[in-house]
Amino acid sequence: MMAESQSQMAGDTVESRDERHLFPMLGATTIVLLIAACKLVVHLYAGHRYGYLGDELYFLACSRHLAWGYVDQPPLIAMIAWAVRHTLGQSLLAIRFLPALAGAVEVVLTALIARELGGRRFAQVLAAIATLTAPGILSQNSTFTMNAFEPLFWMTCAYLVIRIIKTGNERLWIWFGVVAGIGLENKYSMMIFGAGIVLGLLLTNQRKLLANRWLWIGGVVAFVIFAPNLWWNVRHHFPFLELQANIRRSGRNVPLGFFSFFGQEIGSMNPLTAPVWLAGLWFFLFAEQGKRFRALGWAWVFTAGVIVTMSPRVYYLFPAFPLVFAAGSVMWEWWLEARQRRWVRVAYPALMIAQGAIAAPTVTPVLPVETYIRYTRALHLSPPASETHKLGPLPQHYASEFGWPELVATVAPVYNSLPPDVRGKTAIFVQDYAQAGAIDLFGPKYGLPWAISGHQNYFFWGPGDYTGESMIVMGDSQERLEQLFASVQKVASVYHPYSMPYEHSDVFYCRGLKQPLKELWPQVKHWD
Repeated sequence: MMAESQSQMAGDTVESRDERHLFPMLGATTIVLLIAACKLVVHLYAGHRYGYLGDELYFLACSRHLAWGYVDQPPLIAMIAWAVRHTLGQSLLAIRFLPALAGAVEVVLTALIARELGGRRFAQVLAAIATLTAPGILSQNSTFTMNAFEPLFWMTCAYLVIRIIKTGNERLWIWFGVVAGIGLENKYSMMIFGAGIVLGLLLTNQRKLLANRWLWIGGVVAFVIFAPNLWWNVRHHFPFLELQANIRRSGRNVPLGFFSFFGQEIGSMNPLTAPVWLAGLWFFLFAEQGKRFRALGWAWVFTAGVIVTMSPRVYYLFPAFPLVFAAGSVMWEWWLEARQRRWVRVAYPALMIAQGAIAAPTVTPVLPVETYIRYTRALHLSPPASETHKLGPLPQHYASEFGWPELVATVAPVYNSLPPDVRGKTAIFVQDYAQAGAIDLFGPKYGLPWAISGHQNYFFWGPGDYTGESMIVMGDSQERLEQLFASVQKVASVYHPYSMPYEHSDVFYCRGLKQPLKELWPQVKHWD
């Protein structure tokens, strides 16, 4: 222990001597906070440029129906949306403030992990820059979804494991349980990373920690926090599992092989960070300096393996990268010190920043939309494939932010043209939760009622008191509607040049449903 302390002090002297001219009068903490502030400013600047993501509209709708679970996610995102609506409001900037703040905290947390793994100023700064410049991470902090908060739970758990190993303070397992439990209420993938940590402990000398009572107490704490959602799933026959089965049958997830998957990961994390995070895997799995933290390396490998095998969506692995960014930065700090490559300490982070700046407009809306289209054409970038949907001039993550106010403005005259005695009996039925969320958010200023739908959790919210005698229907075909209603009339069409083509739909006014809506409702269930 004394030798380790002396080595650390000697390294600090070398670090100070080598880097004083690179970061004059700035310590690691100051630089990392500046990087985090930069990320926060970028998100706040870009946050209001386009429009609401379809998922954001749905989460706002869920916040008006608080429950311990939903068809497609645990309850935390709806609870956060409820809190934001009742404090900051429901403007774009209001709902995107917390994801932006979460991104800034992720930068700081990554640097903090690097410090705990033995990194000094250069390692902490490099880890922060890697997190800042990763396009996938930048994208996820640009909108209000569970993905923006997920890395905080994963990385806080990893940080606590590192602290337990370093300090022997096994009571920290209780805090691990608290964080893991809340993480499970945010997204079920917390189970994968948590299981990876347990497996990692089993495979290494740290398996002795599994016999400690505080770890088991932490497990009980996590279970207690997660229990309300688990009970909700039991009562509703595990709709999330049914949803996942439907997605697999539909072929919505594009199959990816091992090399295709990690090829996309390299691009999503900024190709210039690949040497950093690959070095991070080396640190955990092979380097002598990382031997006592090897459990986290196995946790990362297990998590990646499960995701590649079961559900190869590239962004599912994004929350795990800050861990290997941190470890890899430590390795690079040691290697560069040993070889006295001072110029690399400046040149490589600068290249990472340049590459990140070039990619940033493709993942967060820092440019006006017309400028963005010209920018991507100049770079010869075309919108990537989007699950099973055709695309217009924008990629899905941008196209899904356009057309919602126009959709509601198209439906509103149809509804308001009806006689007052008919209006109160008229339901607005849509096929998609984003369309329904748009009606619910923008509709009140036109006097529209809440939408009804069979999609995702809207199915559980039901048809209300509507009978089907008068309905405005979107997203269906006239032929099918004529089989269900006595009268079907096409009254309008919804179109926006930048929106997803599947959002371009006809609006029908239908009368005389041939069977009571409550009896028909089980057939409108649409979970995909």
